Amino acid sequence: MPVDAFALALAAAVVHALWNMLTARAVESQVAAGVALAIGAVAFAPVAALTWDVRAGAVPYIVASSALELAYLAMLATAYQRAPLSVVYPVARGTAPVLVLAISVLVLGASLPAAAIGGVLTVGTGVVLVRGSSRGARGTVLGLGVAVCIAGYTLVDKAGLDHASAIAYLDLVMLPTAAIYLAVAAALRGPRALVAELRGPTVLAGLGMFGAYALALAALARAEAAPVAAVRESSVVIATALAAVVLHERVERRRWAGAVLVVAGVAAIALAG
Repeated sequence: MPVDAFALALAAAVVHALWNMLTARAVESQVAAGVALAIGAVAFAPVAALTWDVRAGAVPYIVASSALELAYLAMLATAYQRAPLSVVYPVARGTAPVLVLAISVLVLGASLPAAAIGGVLTVGTGVVLVRGSSRGARGTVLGLGVAVCIAGYTLVDKAGLDHASAIAYLDLVMLPTAAIYLAVAAALRGPRALVAELRGPTVLAGLGMFGAYALALAALARAEAAPVAAVRESSVVIATALAAVVLHERVERRRWAGAVLVVAGVAAIALAG
C-alpha cells in the first residue's frame, strides 16, 4: 500500500472519529447532527457542481439512500444522546461490514473466504467486550440499529455510484436528507434549537462528514479497496480514545480490548475480499 494512500486512509479514519465525537459531545446531539449535515452538504455543493455527472439511472438509488441516511442520522444522534460514544461507535462501525458481508453471501451469492469467517467471529467477540454495563447494553442495541442503516446505504450506494460521480451523488443524497431532518427537528424542538447549534464544533462536524468521505475516495484512487478499508477501521480505536480523553468516558480494559478486536476483525474481512 503506497504511503500516500495509507496517510489519506488514516486521515479519513481520524476525521470520521472526530466528527462523531463532536456530535456526541453536543448538548443536543439530535439537533446538532442535522445542522452539521446541512452545513456539510451546502459546503460541498460547489465541488459537486464542478464534478457533476449524474444520469437518470442514479435516481432510484439516491431516493433509497436518502431514506436510509435519514434513518441512520436519526438513530445515530439518538444513540449519542443516550449512550456512550465508546460503545455506540465500535458496535456500529464494526457490525456494519459484517452485515454487508452477510447480505452479499446470503442474497447476492458471494463466496465467503475462511479469513472472513474468522473476521466475523472476531468482530462478534469485540462487540461483546465493548458492551460492558447495562448502559452499554442500550448503546449496543442502538449501535446495531445504526449498523443496519450503514449496511443498507453501503449496498445501495455501491450500485448507485455506477450512475453518477461520487461527490455529486453524495450531495444529492445528503441535501434532501438534511432538509427533511431539519424540518422535523424544527417542528419538534423549534427553530431556536437549530440556531443554537450553529456553532464552531457543529460546523467542523459537518465538514468532517463530507471530508472523511473525500479523503477515503482519494485513498481509493491510489490503492486497492481492501487495505484502504482496513486502515479506515482504525477509527474505532481513535473514537474510543477520544471518548476517554475528551468526553471523559470510563473505558475499561475489556472495552479497549473489544475495540481493538473489532478493528482486527473488520480488517480481516476487508483483506479477505
